[in-house]
Amino acid sequence: MQISFDFALALPEILLLIMAGTVLLIDAFSKSETRHSTFLLSLLSLLILTGVSLIQWNAGVAGTTFSGLFVVDSLSHFLKVLSYLAVLATLVYGRGYNEARDMTRHGGELYSLTLFALLGQMVMISAGSLLTVYLGLELMSFALYALVAVRRDHLQSSEAAMKYFVLGSMASGVLLYGMSMVYGATGTLDLTQIAEIIGSGQAERLPLVFGVVFIVTGLGFKLATAPFHMWAPDVYQGAPTSVTLIIAAAPKLAALAITLRLLIDGLHGLAFDWQPMLLVLAVLSLAIGNLTAIVQTNFKRMLAYSTISHMGFVLLGLLSGVIDGETHAAGLAYGSSLFYMVIYVLTTLVTFGMIMLLSHRGFECENIADLKGLNRRSPLMAAMLMLSMFSLAGIPPLAGFYAKLAVLQAVIGAGHIWLAVFAVVMSLIGAFYYLRVVKVAYFDEPEGEGGLIDTGAVTNGLMTINGALVLVLGILPGGLMALCVSVIRQSLQF
Repeated sequence: MQISFDFALALPEILLLIMAGTVLLIDAFSKSETRHSTFLLSLLSLLILTGVSLIQWNAGVAGTTFSGLFVVDSLSHFLKVLSYLAVLATLVYGRGYNEARDMTRHGGELYSLTLFALLGQMVMISAGSLLTVYLGLELMSFALYALVAVRRDHLQSSEAAMKYFVLGSMASGVLLYGMSMVYGATGTLDLTQIAEIIGSGQAERLPLVFGVVFIVTGLGFKLATAPFHMWAPDVYQGAPTSVTLIIAAAPKLAALAITLRLLIDGLHGLAFDWQPMLLVLAVLSLAIGNLTAIVQTNFKRMLAYSTISHMGFVLLGLLSGVIDGETHAAGLAYGSSLFYMVIYVLTTLVTFGMIMLLSHRGFECENIADLKGLNRRSPLMAAMLMLSMFSLAGIPPLAGFYAKLAVLQAVIGAGHIWLAVFAVVMSLIGAFYYLRVVKVAYFDEPEGEGGLIDTGAVTNGLMTINGALVLVLGILPGGLMALCVSVIRQSLQF
């Protein structure tokens, strides 16, 4: 095997590693309790990375390096840029929230850990080997475990971190065991070579199928799909809201990336085996997520169950790519899942960003009742809440409606009419708890925390842009949808 090292392909990862180390070093000598310098340096790092990836993407930089371990293609450029922007928005939304809770008083590890988690996500997105998938996953996971417990004096956060660590470690072990069985059956870790060996029929089928079962189980945990969802509600509720958004946004893009790399790039020849597994996970996620969210009174916990149902929709697109052994509709099907995930992350940024802006020192906006009379206190925040809830519910003309429609078209095209009907029924059930939140914000009398809400001009502007994108991408979704389908067709082998 010819060993190649093209460091230019990994330039964003190298820059991020240097910048994250610099942030960590500067923070070690900083005396400021607000960690203003490390905050600004983190934002600057993300802006530089966005520029570098856009330049590489525009220049057509693509290929594999480090002997096939690392892949750079249109999909990786696209998801990395989205990840940078999602993390940047998360840090801006969470700045005031973190200061009000003294989360940076004893150290600015919040920012360095967020950058290291992003580095793990970038490695996952560019994974060309089972080894790279696992390395990126563990780098991201360990940083997230620490972030959940960043408030060391907060009992609920510590409990959530312990649950997340134990269940996450178990899921990583399951995923690693599945990878080891695939390696044992094919004799290689390279995803392209695995696909070729499976396609040629040289590999023994039984260990491959067992490996797929464990891999799908591990991926189900990382995507927070039922029945592997038990960590999500506790972690979403127990973690500080700024950390909840770090977990809920960009990592979902990376989780989808490794799902595409593993199942589409590496194990597409076994689609007949893993598609039924995804179908079961999708049905359970839609049912458990929507039905359980109805009875929740904690807003963050409700959004966790909402996430589970949305991941069910993502799986619907993934299981619709291969129809009777044919892949002519695979680009549209997988593209619809990618589009859905992008819209989900965009809407999640609005929702959790708004929760952080409504929280202040001594008050945590966590319960749905805390939103009573929001329209009277801040019409902008109420409007953003309405946009995000309507989009998550799939109400036109918002982006969430077109995202659901695109996935349902792929499902119907694959011949799963009953599955599409089931998804629509579950979405109608889910609309109840989203509309309930809007009703509380617009029609209920305010309690306790009255008065006008004063948020900064920067966060107000970002929130407005964020909400406007949810509306504009619902009215004009064609460009983003075409881009998603294009990067899927250019990057994945099916």
